[in-house]
Amino acid sequence: MARTVARVIVDALGELGVRQVFGVVGDALNPLTDAIRTTEGVEWVGCRHEEAAAFAASAQSQLSGSLGVCMGTVGPGSVHLLNGLYDAAKSRTPVLAIAGQVPLSELGSDYFQEVDNDLLFRDVAVFRATITDPDQLPQLLETAVRNALGRKGVAVLTVPGDIGDRELSKDRPARFSLTTPTTRPEESAVRQAAELLGQADRITLLVGQGARAARGDVLALADRLAAPMVLTLKAKEGFEGDNPFQVGQTGLIGNPAAAGAMQAADTLLLLGTDFPYRDWYPEGRTVIQVDTEPAHIGRRVPVDIGLVGDVGATVRDLLDHLATEPAEAVAAAEPAEAGGARDRGHLERSREHFLSWREGQARLADPAHDKGLVGRVRSALDNQQHGIRPEALAAAVDRRADDDAIFTSDTGMATVWLSRFVEMRATRRLLGSYNLGSMANAMPQALGAQYLDRDRQVVAFCGDGGLSMLLGDLITLKTCQLPVKLVVFDNRRLGMVKLEQEQAGLPEFGTVLDNPDFAAVATAIGITGIRVTDPSDLDDSVRRAFATPGPVLLDVLTNPDEIAVPAKPTVEQGWGFAVAKVKEMLLSHGDEPGH
Repeated sequence: MARTVARVIVDALGELGVRQVFGVVGDALNPLTDAIRTTEGVEWVGCRHEEAAAFAASAQSQLSGSLGVCMGTVGPGSVHLLNGLYDAAKSRTPVLAIAGQVPLSELGSDYFQEVDNDLLFRDVAVFRATITDPDQLPQLLETAVRNALGRKGVAVLTVPGDIGDRELSKDRPARFSLTTPTTRPEESAVRQAAELLGQADRITLLVGQGARAARGDVLALADRLAAPMVLTLKAKEGFEGDNPFQVGQTGLIGNPAAAGAMQAADTLLLLGTDFPYRDWYPEGRTVIQVDTEPAHIGRRVPVDIGLVGDVGATVRDLLDHLATEPAEAVAAAEPAEAGGARDRGHLERSREHFLSWREGQARLADPAHDKGLVGRVRSALDNQQHGIRPEALAAAVDRRADDDAIFTSDTGMATVWLSRFVEMRATRRLLGSYNLGSMANAMPQALGAQYLDRDRQVVAFCGDGGLSMLLGDLITLKTCQLPVKLVVFDNRRLGMVKLEQEQAGLPEFGTVLDNPDFAAVATAIGITGIRVTDPSDLDDSVRRAFATPGPVLLDVLTNPDEIAVPAKPTVEQGWGFAVAKVKEMLLSHGDEPGH
């Protein structure tokens, strides 16, 4: 019996190991969702918004390294996928999106809900095509999947409404054989890089996500070079725990020790990172960059030597060359200790600075830290107004969470607090919209993550603005009884925007959020809701949230005036913040903006 287009697609997804397909049902998707209904091992997850579906599929792909799948039906349903698919594209993770379309006979007639999908997805997809004949399958599906997996991106396959239930005249099993090659840079380039490293006095590593699979090799290189290791946010996972070389992150969410390690270096070695913020690279340094993508070499900072290849293979080649480095080259490079060992002063100073900074941050996370300060400076404000320190909340979660927990974080201040107070030790995983910077990603990414393993702890660091943007999919968590723990930093603000405005000398405007009691909302939906307004209740509430079976929303009223000082604050930022605060005080006495 010949198979239909829908059956071929769903059978192939099962063979690829896809276990969930996320989306919203309707019209052109009906043959596909019916095929899923009758297929063992492939589950349909009905979301309340297609954007959440795309985020969930992307999260599964990033965590598993395999194909994530989402679906959006004709017109608006496919349009709603777009933001989550952009996040997948910017994260360079393979996702297949099945998009509905009007019937073939109506294409081009401005039919009800008609959208040009090939045009709509042109910028986000590495491959896109519309099925116009059943006999294009399975070859067209194979091409879409190979592009998604091989190019680490989004493939969009559009299925018109009158195609999904049509039979193939020439049916065959789909074949997806695809191997990933290991690339190495030219030997001469590796030799030149090793010579530069051998001549350097102070080397700092900037390590990104692309190096995570080569942790052991990178640690060996840091030891050989006596180099502090600055981590990008995506490299926290895999490099932060049990690492005597790491000094945290640089950039706006980073710390002064990492910024200092970059500034003090005469040579920077970039490993598997496309860290985008040019202002945070010091000028006039020797720079060596290792990346699998030639287009990434030198596009953020001028590079002296670019090594195009896998980080693990390249680092092993560098270690081989450094191991055979002539003794006179080492001696000429810097003062030698006994046996010609490299001076470790730069590493030790950077680590001391980092550990000192962490001690200071730990004091901020103590719920009792502000008792005297509040009494002296904030006597006119009650606890409801200034709230709980977000640092204390993040630190409490870090203490209570499992060592194999999966964390997701909303873009903004929630990510700042996670970056500074949650350690990615042991086998913890981390996801966020760290390249696109979208709001509302944490909860739907946690949804996708929890489906991979219902027994593994999944913790979402939610901003109140991000959570409320896709609030409807709290119902999906409840319906599916996914035991996600949602930690809401409820500061009644768009916190990062508030900080941006104040650093520029502008009074806060448009950032205040009229929030409901999120715990009460969760309770009404059927999710356990816990609300925290008193710092003395914080640790016990976090413990209770993690101990409660099923989904839990922990709504913590945090201090909206708590700021994250950049790693290297400028005088202009300080003056801007002071001016903004004066303007806000004047406005608070009854003046309207613009008067």
